[in-house]
Amino acid sequence: MKLFGFLPIRAIDIIDIIVVAVLLYAFFKFVKGTKATSILVGLVLFFVVSFISRWLDLKALSWIMNSILALWVVAFVIVFQPEIRNALARIGRQRPVKFFLKLEEVGVTDEIIDAVRKMSEDRIGALIVVQKNIGLKDIVDTGVLIEAQVNSSLLRTIFFPETPLHDGACVIQGDKIVAAGCVLPLSENPSLGITYGLRHRAALGMAEQSDALSIVVSEETGNIAYAYKGKLVTKVDVESLKKSMERIVQE
Repeated sequence: MKLFGFLPIRAIDIIDIIVVAVLLYAFFKFVKGTKATSILVGLVLFFVVSFISRWLDLKALSWIMNSILALWVVAFVIVFQPEIRNALARIGRQRPVKFFLKLEEVGVTDEIIDAVRKMSEDRIGALIVVQKNIGLKDIVDTGVLIEAQVNSSLLRTIFFPETPLHDGACVIQGDKIVAAGCVLPLSENPSLGITYGLRHRAALGMAEQSDALSIVVSEETGNIAYAYKGKLVTKVDVESLKKSMERIVQE
């Protein structure tokens, strides 16, 4: 098929254009709102000047632009190094990649387990939600943004008694604590009775409405429980919780 008398357009050319468009859209969406946005605008202007200089046959300017273009790949990697690192980390968190690598969650699980163990020993109440595939933006919006690396000390600080955020839930996405003091939906399951408090009801409510894993530490007894796929598993030891977490995260 020819378009306006130009070269024929093949089906593979259309696919090529669509793939490039999707990649550019993903890239622009990724850098939007970051410091890389202004740098990207500068790079675009640079390429526009380079194109115009060649089009107008400006010898001196074209020579300068061509000399700089020889180093643009290295410059691009250096300038966007933080963004490239974050993008590769996001790719590594995708389910198909995690199936083969299964690396990142190991450190995160260890930090969570260490925090749960110590809070259980000290009888510090806690409610930790580990997001999986279903987004939890509505839950995150009810709390206070943290956006910090998962860390045992930070988790224990968040749930330390009398601190402003200790009564709510802490939401973890990937390797980040994204928010704390979040409000979760409460389960209305009548089988819970009066034995379990608000944390257990909230954990089960979260498990009934999403695929997230919710971990509870009781401040009255120090007992550990977790809720997943609409079920509440109570009085688990730390080692059992760790094995369950590793299995659930890799599903």
